[in-house]
Amino acid sequence: MDFFASQPYIKIERIVSSIEQKDIEHQRTLYLYHDRIVTQHRVFAIEDVLSVSEKRIGKDGGLLYIHTTKGLFSYTIQTPADAFVEAFEQHFPR
Repeated sequence: MDFFASQPYIKIERIVSSIEQKDIEHQRTLYLYHDRIVTQHRVFAIEDVLSVSEKRIGKDGGLLYIHTTKGLFSYTIQTPADAFVEAFEQHFPR
């Protein structure tokens, strides 16, 4: 099944031991399908998604927000999410 849009995001995993702290950056991708938005560990049914928005922080980075009937979910992005947000708005006008 083809997706309408995709958006890379990152997840930072912090590992703390008795002698050091490490931050591991995981590269992941959000996918927008005709009936859902899929992340690494979550699937949002499109009927539960109220809106998708972006808050830029700095030149390119920021946060991508998925507003749902079950709460707000945020994803750290390093590239603008304009195309992903526009694809959602175009295919699922609210």
